[in-house]
Amino acid sequence: MKKAGEKTAPRQRAKGTKAVSHRLKQLRTRAQPGRQVGRPDASEKQKEDVVLDCGWGRLLFAQTFLDDETLLSKLREEAPSSRDIAFYVHDPHVLLSRAPQEVFLDPSHTFRLNLSTYRARARRMRAVTIRRLSTEADADGINRVYAACGMVQIRKDFFSSDRDNRSLTYFVAQDDTTGEIVGTVTGIDHQRLFNDPDRGASLWCLAVHPHARQPGIGERLVGKLAEHFQARGLSHLDLSVMHDNELAIKLYEKLNFHRMPLFAIKRKNAINEKFFAMPHQSYDALNPYARLIVDEATRRGIHVEITDAEGGFFRLSHGGRSIHCRESLCELTSGVAMSIADDKAVARRVVATAGLAVPDQIEAGDDRARIAAFLEKHGKLVVKPARGEQGRGISVGIATLDALDAAIAEARTVCDRVLLEACFEGEDLRLVIIDFKLVAAAVRRPPRVIGDGRSTVAALVEMQSRRREAATGGESRIPLDAETDRCLAEQGLNLDTVLGEGREITVRKAANLHTGGSIHDVTDTVHPDLVAAACRAARAIDIPVVGIDFMVGDPSEPDYVFIEANERPGLANHEPQPTAARFVDLLFPGTRAMV
Repeated sequence: MKKAGEKTAPRQRAKGTKAVSHRLKQLRTRAQPGRQVGRPDASEKQKEDVVLDCGWGRLLFAQTFLDDETLLSKLREEAPSSRDIAFYVHDPHVLLSRAPQEVFLDPSHTFRLNLSTYRARARRMRAVTIRRLSTEADADGINRVYAACGMVQIRKDFFSSDRDNRSLTYFVAQDDTTGEIVGTVTGIDHQRLFNDPDRGASLWCLAVHPHARQPGIGERLVGKLAEHFQARGLSHLDLSVMHDNELAIKLYEKLNFHRMPLFAIKRKNAINEKFFAMPHQSYDALNPYARLIVDEATRRGIHVEITDAEGGFFRLSHGGRSIHCRESLCELTSGVAMSIADDKAVARRVVATAGLAVPDQIEAGDDRARIAAFLEKHGKLVVKPARGEQGRGISVGIATLDALDAAIAEARTVCDRVLLEACFEGEDLRLVIIDFKLVAAAVRRPPRVIGDGRSTVAALVEMQSRRREAATGGESRIPLDAETDRCLAEQGLNLDTVLGEGREITVRKAANLHTGGSIHDVTDTVHPDLVAAACRAARAIDIPVVGIDFMVGDPSEPDYVFIEANERPGLANHEPQPTAARFVDLLFPGTRAMV
């Protein structure tokens, strides 16, 4: 009971008010006396030739097809930009022999959970709510998670269309603090769909946003779906997972899923190309930033030659034109422009001449009195190497001379010249400018972890790093270094502290993605004055592809301070914005019609 004077905190609600039409209509109108909603009659036979539209593609349940030709015929009806899957194929070798140029064996493993022996875990997640999908805002959130995970998104009209989705169940994980959807899973009730005599179900599209702060979201989504189907009296839950997805396989085995000799067949299309076509030489050694551009070029029929995979170098050739690139840095960027962006002090002077707001800055030299006076004037400083990238050697919020000396020493391990800047509170905004136009804008936030009452800060950081590494192809990890120690010490913590359940802390102040920071798209809401300032900076440097970094109080407001320009912005960080497409447009404008 509430005590007198106490108020109940309002529960975080999903953004958006328009409900998913079919689900709400089902709750109002589908129930009939004497029969459960959507439950097939036991006397009904198994349906034949069952195909289920999932929004990102269709699932074809091969066990319901009487012959291979009918199944192949249905697969040939795959819509553009979709990924259809024929699951439970009994004799995949036979099916493949009938259309070897059209279909391929999906390199995935099938796992099964026995629901009759499944025991739910009693522990409840803190700071995250697992619930059913209920609004169109939830549907948008699911697509954002899919995009961040590199998955095919659900088409926009899917959830609002009038269709029978009684066999489909969507669960979402919602961050209680931000209201954002940070995870999702889809379940299919085979008994409701086609009166499955085996009373089975299947799990699809388990996805957790790579920037989600809370551990265990994927495990809880799987558990929630298993409990849901167990309550319906179903016998098992199947799923298909890529053979090399070691983290996912480890999770499923932990939850007592077991391998099954069941197979899936897919069509040879552009989405699936990497699974059946001969890859570019050294393709697997490319980092995600280079791979994104190579994939876009390949889709357009542009010839790709990987010249140094480890360094991210490749040459694109088409129609007599050949351009050498290192990720998003290409030969269209002049040496002068690159040298300006590469030196943070020079870049600051150039954009200041163009009228941009810049922070007060000095170079850390031997004059201790000048350094002390600069610190006293501004209270807190940012220390960074004059040249460098990926957040190396940067310390934020330095407030004492001792900490300043340590930060300068750390920065000098990256570059002999070290810059001291006035520190501004706010959010780190990255604007990606290609051909002097905005393509993507995103707020970058420092890495944070949430305690579970059992794990040390070091263990929580390690779990977060593993998720970031998996999501970025090894490009992002939270360093356990002096900067991390300093940030924790300011909060009265250290790496051995066991963080209380639900307590959230910042483990580094720099928001760079390579050191574990997260990114949140604001392209649709960024203030036009910020866009204009970023484009003006790109023009001043005369650089066709650049990431302009501002410190802002709110990306929807016009106020900012210029931080730096990055001549090789990571385009893969900004999906679903079309960064790779606009980059290839710049290099080969005649290929736009091929997209």
